[in-house]
Amino acid sequence: MNSLNVELGERSYPIFIGSNLFDDRKLISPFLGKSRVVVITNSVVGPLYLETVKGFLGFNYDSSIILPDGEEHKNLDSVGLIYDHLLRGKYDRKTILIALGGGVVGDIVGFAAATFQRGIRFVQIPTTLLALVDSSVGGKTGVNHSLGKNMIGSFHQPQCVVADMAVLGTLPDREVKAGFAEVIKYGLIGNVNFFDWLGKHSKALLDLNHDYLSETVQICCEAKANIVSADEKESGSRALLNLGHTFGHAIETASGYGKFLHGEAVAIGMVMAADLSKRLGLLDSAEAKRIRHMLEIDFGFSVTPPVDISETRYLELMSSDKKVEEGRIRFILLKAIGTAFIEHQVNEDILRETLTSGSQLCM
Repeated sequence: MNSLNVELGERSYPIFIGSNLFDDRKLISPFLGKSRVVVITNSVVGPLYLETVKGFLGFNYDSSIILPDGEEHKNLDSVGLIYDHLLRGKYDRKTILIALGGGVVGDIVGFAAATFQRGIRFVQIPTTLLALVDSSVGGKTGVNHSLGKNMIGSFHQPQCVVADMAVLGTLPDREVKAGFAEVIKYGLIGNVNFFDWLGKHSKALLDLNHDYLSETVQICCEAKANIVSADEKESGSRALLNLGHTFGHAIETASGYGKFLHGEAVAIGMVMAADLSKRLGLLDSAEAKRIRHMLEIDFGFSVTPPVDISETRYLELMSSDKKVEEGRIRFILLKAIGTAFIEHQVNEDILRETLTSGSQLCM
């Protein structure tokens, strides 16, 4: 087992990375004390891991909540189900919630923890690759609204993250692949050597080679921990983690939550960001093509945006995204693979070219 810390002063916490971590109750017990623990999972993950996690928690385990599965349930109704359970069970401010699931479960549970009785503790136990490498770390919590993704939320850090690699063995192929969008993002925004390494080992990674996956999760968690430690509330460099997300969130919202997995939408969004960077004269054409090749050929993503989203709809959704500042859309663009930056002023005519390029992005 490896561990690393997210350094945030009194809110610092460890990320434990390894296999079969649920066999070691001593790992989690220091974070629980004598608190009552409620495990919150969904209808897919629960049958696979709830009993195992009950054993991991030992006498602290008190009850569980099974939420419906899917991005379409990442809303205030699901948070309300958690509130109802906690209030009826007379849970107090010492209660600890366990988020057992992927990014959707982690975001919902984190937000419930941030707001129940003005804030209680929670632990992240991610069960998807995307959650292992990205969403479980950093304290972003929240739910979707019909008018925008993740528009209702809070920053609320977990007590710890238990990243057990063994859970990936039960992950559907589509979920595995979707997680690699966030993995590739780390290479694009700040580590060209990692980007190259991913391309070289793409087949082994998609086949869930344990050694390569362990190294991948370690590299991504280290990168995320360093960024969050430097900029917890996203006032500066943390915004780079949103590469592809301005476009991707618009795709998810316009298409209806659940049609695209988050990673699938981000993959398209990163190709759109690369295309825009190229059109603005910032990114070399060969590098833009290389980015598309990595996502489309090496990792098998569809990178053509949905044909039924108009440029007007894109602009409407992006202009109401939480990443808008003073009425200007904040874009994360690329100067090179491994070099990302924040841009607030983009020529709208050039942006419209990207929005209408369809299958010709980065070509």
